[in-house]
Amino acid sequence: MTSRIVTAIAVIAAAAITATACAGYPAPESPPPSATAAIPTPPGATSQTGVEPAPDSDDCDALVSLRPGTLPPPRKMPARSTMADIFARGRLIVGLDIGSNLFSFRDTITGDIKGFDVELARAIARAIFNDPNQIEFRVLTSGERIAALQAGYVDVVVKTMSITCDRRQDVAFSAPYYVATQRILAQRNAGIEDADDLAGKRVCAARGVTSIGRLQSIVPSARITTTSTWADCLVMLQQGQIDAVSTDDAILAGLAEQDPWVEVVGPSLGEENYAVGIAKGHNDLVRFVNGVIEDLRTSGQWQRMYDRWLSILGPGYPPVPRYRD
Repeated sequence: MTSRIVTAIAVIAAAAITATACAGYPAPESPPPSATAAIPTPPGATSQTGVEPAPDSDDCDALVSLRPGTLPPPRKMPARSTMADIFARGRLIVGLDIGSNLFSFRDTITGDIKGFDVELARAIARAIFNDPNQIEFRVLTSGERIAALQAGYVDVVVKTMSITCDRRQDVAFSAPYYVATQRILAQRNAGIEDADDLAGKRVCAARGVTSIGRLQSIVPSARITTTSTWADCLVMLQQGQIDAVSTDDAILAGLAEQDPWVEVVGPSLGEENYAVGIAKGHNDLVRFVNGVIEDLRTSGQWQRMYDRWLSILGPGYPPVPRYRD
């Protein structure tokens, strides 16, 4: 028998064995591929267990601020004044955030920080330096604003900061530059139309804001989740981790601009008066900033700022200040 014939017989035998094995031992069925993943929670998001007091700005006449004097010409700040110290440093240091769309946010194309609050901050810098760009922005969360002023980490805070009597014990405020109303942000067709619909629901707010206490006083059964930024609240709403967000309408409108599937609903739950935060003991800077705000109001620049950034909220007008000497 030749080697070629032996090889052929071996191949045939091997094929027969393979066929018998396949017939006797079929391969087990394989389940279809699958994958699961937990929805990530934004860093710093926590469930709030304590109850905060409702805002109390009416109790101490908190909206009254120091009367502005005549603004000095730019670059000619009064000697030994807070403004002279800022001028000598060469820049105004402003605390704000970059997650409050419409008020202060980073433009994803240019990288610039823009918004209504940013224009106000630049107006203060212009009044000191005759240059709105001699400014340094330091990003703060809502809960960091007061400590940053007290530590001298920033000169002013321009960050949708509401005036309250409690806060006035720790920092000084300019006259109000904007009046907001607290409302609710929810998914469209979620069945949430007003505060009554938030009973037992999960509601998000940024840590350190006055809207938490007001909502708890209106809807005690609401389950509050706090986050570091308003953008985190929007992410949690989109992922179904909360049912609603509640804060000032201007902030909510900025969130709604980023997602067509959410909407601002319900009547006003209360007013919030935004002002520039300033460290105590710097009354000259309070009067100076009030002069800048007064100039913006009387020159029509405030209205132009509103029309550029906040016209989505409908007609708006600058608040009328109340001063004391």
